[in-house]
Amino acid sequence: MPRLRQAVMAVTDLERSVRFMRSELGLGEPFADPAIQYFGLQNAVFAIGDTFLELVSPIQDDTAAGRLIEKYDGACGYMAMLQVEDIAAARDRARKLGIREVFEVEFEDIAEVHLHPADIGGAIVSLSEPKPTPSWRWGGPDWPERSTTGGLVSVTVAVADAETIGKRWQEVAGGTIPANFVADPASPGIIEIDIELDGHSIKVTPGDLV
Repeated sequence: MPRLRQAVMAVTDLERSVRFMRSELGLGEPFADPAIQYFGLQNAVFAIGDTFLELVSPIQDDTAAGRLIEKYDGACGYMAMLQVEDIAAARDRARKLGIREVFEVEFEDIAEVHLHPADIGGAIVSLSEPKPTPSWRWGGPDWPERSTTGGLVSVTVAVADAETIGKRWQEVAGGTIPANFVADPASPGIIEIDIELDGHSIKVTPGDLV
């Protein structure tokens, strides 16, 4: 079955947002992936159980994250990364629905594509097939040692047509995914990330970050 493996928010001040995540939520040391500079971004990836919460921030002009930050005048939801059993089959389902791919990459340990947010609806959606299944390249080489007890529970996504977009995400992913879709055409995107930390439910919103 598909699962939500990583959720991403875009922030204006990465350092301050990282301090909040560590001091207020008690998350561990994040991983900074130099490869994300390809997108004109810097990041911090927190391991929570075997799932991940990522913050990204622009380091150059005219990035997708930067345009979203400007649109929403501050921190905002950015991407949901779904782990699928068969990425080739998932890509085929997306193509049949007319959903464009905006990025693809393949390594020995993971294959991944990013789907256009205007087509999938609500956010950039990443489809990922890690090999072996428990691994996760984007968490960094030592993520199990940095992981905090808990995990991602779900994301809440605001869209104009919650029923249609929700069905589209699940159809592409190939099964039920932990995402809640709410009707709000004025403020579309990921508006909340629900995580569990040491048995406690915590909701992270863009308003918590800068």
